[in-house]
Amino acid sequence: MRRALLSVTDKAGVVDFARGLAECGFAVLSTGGTHRVLSDAGIAATEVADYTGFPETMDGRVKTLHPKVHGGLLARRDEPSHVQAMAQHGIDPIDVLCVNLYRFRETVRRPGITRGEIVEQIDIGGPAMIRSAAKNHQSVAVVVDPTDYPTVLRALREHAGTLPAELLRKLAAKAFAHTAAYDAAIAQWFDCERRAMPGEPFFAPRVAFAAEKLQDLRYGENPHQKAAFYGFGDPSPSLASARQLGGKELSYNNILDADAALALALEFERPACVLVKHNNPCGTAVAADLPRAFELALAGDPVSAFGGILATNRPFDLGTAKAIVDSGTFLEVVVAPQVEPAAAQELLRAKWGPNVRVLELGGLPDATVRNRFVARQVSGGFLLQTADVPPEAPRHDVATRRAPTEPEQAALAFAWKVCKHVKSNAIVFARATDDGAFCTVGVGAGQMSRVDSAKIAVDKAGERTRGAVVASDAFFPFADGLLVCAAAGATAVVQPGGSKRDDEVVAAADEHGIAMVFTGQRHFRH
Repeated sequence: MRRALLSVTDKAGVVDFARGLAECGFAVLSTGGTHRVLSDAGIAATEVADYTGFPETMDGRVKTLHPKVHGGLLARRDEPSHVQAMAQHGIDPIDVLCVNLYRFRETVRRPGITRGEIVEQIDIGGPAMIRSAAKNHQSVAVVVDPTDYPTVLRALREHAGTLPAELLRKLAAKAFAHTAAYDAAIAQWFDCERRAMPGEPFFAPRVAFAAEKLQDLRYGENPHQKAAFYGFGDPSPSLASARQLGGKELSYNNILDADAALALALEFERPACVLVKHNNPCGTAVAADLPRAFELALAGDPVSAFGGILATNRPFDLGTAKAIVDSGTFLEVVVAPQVEPAAAQELLRAKWGPNVRVLELGGLPDATVRNRFVARQVSGGFLLQTADVPPEAPRHDVATRRAPTEPEQAALAFAWKVCKHVKSNAIVFARATDDGAFCTVGVGAGQMSRVDSAKIAVDKAGERTRGAVVASDAFFPFADGLLVCAAAGATAVVQPGGSKRDDEVVAAADEHGIAMVFTGQRHFRH
């Protein structure tokens, strides 16, 4: 008789799967918790301890680590010496293995959990069985995903109790990916502990990442590129766990831009709207409420905002939706912590409304999600760095004869936060409004020279540069960029400082009556 061994932490669907296996002529083996569930459902199953003749010991740490289990999984049916060894030692073949692992990642996230409780969620027998079955996938079906239960049962019925080689290989590939992801999560947890030890390097000699595919995308940055969206399996609020409430399918570029917009919106405590185009904020504002913030953000660069992405740090409400529709500005994506049903319905009033992708995060992402490591692939490897979150607040060293006024200081603090999210070289013009809001009026991004970024920002802002403040993500290497801002009517500048020509730049600022502040921090964004 053919045999199946079931030992699952996630019991969803296991009763129906076991019943289907029995109907296909399989004898069922199972371990403690799974055995109880199957017995309560009236399914005949032999407990593994009875099958091996060796009881579960050490609080369940040892139950499936037995030759009768691993021999039954690993034995090659086409190798006479393996068949002989099975007969000699009373080992029966196991043809289907259904295992999913202890909830390690879920346990780590539980508040108040102890280290001992976390360690007990490191599964040993489960991964060992999965790897044994997957190695011998020519003869053993290994099932780690409950969504595969119907597929396996259907194939067994269609092929007289056996499975096609193609499906066996597919299941094995998923099994090895499953154990790899599990081990990666454990390794990451231990690495966090290691990093806190005195004298340990911040980055480990080896790192492992695991991700789960959320969806295939229509294409990548361009139609000839394939793409998919993966998540880290964390259910807390983020783009990966967001609910799409409407609109077309998300694209690769939509997700990149939504992430850029969301990251900037989360910098602010006041209600904020951020409009992003091609991964750069073209309009940003904070105000007393979202509708006013949207109005100001859109005014920052209405031409670039068309077809852009909007992120907010407050629930997307009806008033903001009305402001968007009334403006006539087409948006590709709206992403917000929550979305009022009436607001989503209001967007449908616009002719483009049914196409806009509305993403509800389910709350504000916490610092753990916002401050993850940043990885970028390069030829032959990848770069890993911490998030651009300085351990200390920026300094406020006044470098010029004139110090910024209080209104200028507030506008500079706003511009500095925006500048951090603009591609280098970055120049941001911003100003305060009469009602206490702050907004960008011109952004120069991604240029090879800082003076060119300054010229672009001035061109975008027009006459609104008069009385505005300026933020630069890195120091002015020459006075030329500052002089462009001064000629446009800027009154105050914030920059890191640190150039060999700081004295020259400060002198130019003093000559034009500009207040200049050094932060001691740089915010390159390549």
